[in-house]
Amino acid sequence: MSDDKQAQMEILSGALRYLKRYDDQIVVVKYGGHAMGEEENALAFGRDIALLEQVGINPVVVHGGGPQINSMLKRLNVQSTFVQGLRVTDAQMVEVVEMVLAGTVNKQVSSAITRAGALAVGISGKDGNLIRARRVTRTVKDPGSNIEQVLDLGLVGEPEAVDTRVLQLLIGAEIVPVIAPVGVGADGVTYNINADTVAGAIAGALNAERMLLLTDVPGVKDATGTFVPEMTEAEVKAGIAEGWIAGGMIPKVETCIYAIEKGVKGAVILDGRTPHAVLRELFTDGGAGTLIRA
Repeated sequence: MSDDKQAQMEILSGALRYLKRYDDQIVVVKYGGHAMGEEENALAFGRDIALLEQVGINPVVVHGGGPQINSMLKRLNVQSTFVQGLRVTDAQMVEVVEMVLAGTVNKQVSSAITRAGALAVGISGKDGNLIRARRVTRTVKDPGSNIEQVLDLGLVGEPEAVDTRVLQLLIGAEIVPVIAPVGVGADGVTYNINADTVAGAIAGALNAERMLLLTDVPGVKDATGTFVPEMTEAEVKAGIAEGWIAGGMIPKVETCIYAIEKGVKGAVILDGRTPHAVLRELFTDGGAGTLIRA
């Protein structure tokens, strides 16, 4: 037995009560960025997702691919600009984004899960009208005049509506959906959407039991830098107001709150680079990240 398989079995050995809790429930996993790592890490992630399906859970994967997009843009000599963490996307760039996310990355992730023994099908938010998107608008205050200005982010979108029919068909057939975060507007325009945002919208629309956001940090830390294993929605909002939840953590916790308000039972921010992070979060007493509840 391989070390990886042995680790899986050790986690599952004490997981009976958790298996009952999650039996036939939907768990949405956002996988992307630095959590995707090297090929062996990707294969290990595929094995963990396949194992969830094999023990009676319904995993749905939403993936990102920022580093892969950056690599392709560099090869094509296309410059990127970011505003408030969002990539400004013109028509030329959205073609590259869709090619990388809905093409290369999507098929790599679905292939890793299928190789591990569960059927996985890669789709994008454009397939089956899964994600109808609208253009994102952002405003900032000019530091000199204090006048608010509207930022033009180009073809950056956010989910306006989610049609879950194609997902329900795949889940009902015991197929793992793997979703690339692009959507389509009412006018047929393709939009690049943040993968965390898509995961929150999908989890809410499916009334998922759990949403897991795999990142490159262990979870939320308090004002003293101490890891926080569990928080309520009210505590998260207080942390933002007091300033100890800041920077890139804010959109992540806001996505968690959005999902919870849409009916998700719990949302977790955890370090996807940790071996078997998904299994440890779902099947052990301590979990593996920061659990946010209503």
